[in-house]
Amino acid sequence: MSVTAVVGANWGDEGKGKITDYLGGKADFVVRYQGGDNAGHTIINEFGKFALNLLPSGVCHTSIINVIGPGVAFNPLSFVAELQKFLDRGMTMPQLRISDRAQMVLPVHVMLDVLEEQRLADRQFGSTKSGIAPFYADKYQKIGIQVADLFDDQRLYERLQALLEMRNTAIVHLYGKDPVRVEDIMATLQEKRAVIAPFVCDTTALLHDAIRQGKHILVEGQLGALRDPDHGIFPYSTSSSTLAGYATVGAGIPVRALTEVIAVVKAYSSCVGAGPFVSELFDEQGDTLRRLGGDAGEYGAKTGRPRRVGWFDAVATRYGCQVQGATQVALTNLDVLGYLDEVPVCYAYEIDGNVVHQFPTTAHLDRAKPVIKHLPGWKTDISSIRTFEQLPKAAQDYVHFVEEVVGCPITIVSVGPKREDIILRG
Repeated sequence: MSVTAVVGANWGDEGKGKITDYLGGKADFVVRYQGGDNAGHTIINEFGKFALNLLPSGVCHTSIINVIGPGVAFNPLSFVAELQKFLDRGMTMPQLRISDRAQMVLPVHVMLDVLEEQRLADRQFGSTKSGIAPFYADKYQKIGIQVADLFDDQRLYERLQALLEMRNTAIVHLYGKDPVRVEDIMATLQEKRAVIAPFVCDTTALLHDAIRQGKHILVEGQLGALRDPDHGIFPYSTSSSTLAGYATVGAGIPVRALTEVIAVVKAYSSCVGAGPFVSELFDEQGDTLRRLGGDAGEYGAKTGRPRRVGWFDAVATRYGCQVQGATQVALTNLDVLGYLDEVPVCYAYEIDGNVVHQFPTTAHLDRAKPVIKHLPGWKTDISSIRTFEQLPKAAQDYVHFVEEVVGCPITIVSVGPKREDIILRG
């Protein structure tokens, strides 16, 4: 029995998709357990480059069963479009399973997300306008609609009617728009359900059976620890828990089954969205790092927005690994830093004249300034290297530095964007 969580230690955009795609070659199941299509995982392999939003990161492996768990914000329209786009590239139909208990992101949720961001104007939280916050609000107000409801017209109509009774009040009186009709959403959902139906099942029973049979399961998180609504930079967070601890709930597996937590850490910092970002670069250094980062620069897989970039943040990353309960770390994008004579890192924060090493609450983060330390650079391309001992000493020392400050062993080092650009340690 082996269940491994692959999660982000920072703001998201750490490279979780690549790590899951790489590890997926030895997995039997890959499971998405939270979030929706509001963020993406980018993977690059022998088939090309894929930006996945709802599809789990194991879809390029035909032997893997890919599961969308009950904790996912499932947008049926986005799912159908993404699956068709995937198949249009000549890919084989992946093995997919969608939890019948997952709840659905509806067009009205997307509409409300857009309208609210417009209303907030310069007070926006940086939403991707994918309907996620309104969706989770409805879920916890118990007016959400499960995937299972999609196949019972009378129940679907009644559930939609109850949801719109509340939501249309805001649409008409707060936003000044025409009310949404039940019939319009019904028609949209009925149009998509034939595509979705073959994949729907009791995924909790499926995964419990897999665990009993000793299958290897990877559960993948969306975004990172600092976007968690309880432990992150609230209110600049997402609306579901991004932590590995939630995986047992959102995937529907026993707590005892989760044996390993791989926290993905980028060799520098990046994020899409609003909120405090202490090591952020605003000058030409930031432009250069953004341009050289990743496969084609640092731009959001979902939004295409330029990512905010900065130097590695030891304070935030140590905290992220801590709340994720990391048992090991995968360090990504080490190759990107190969252009630097010296590699700056944010070693601590200065807040009101005091140097701190513990990650503070958002109120204090707004006043934090980075304390920078410089490490030697290696000034060479390392993307073809496949053993740790072959790395330049300065690159090895950088890995050792990150390992020391986060307090967790680095077992995977990514030295390029492709699946095979990996160094395994330990």
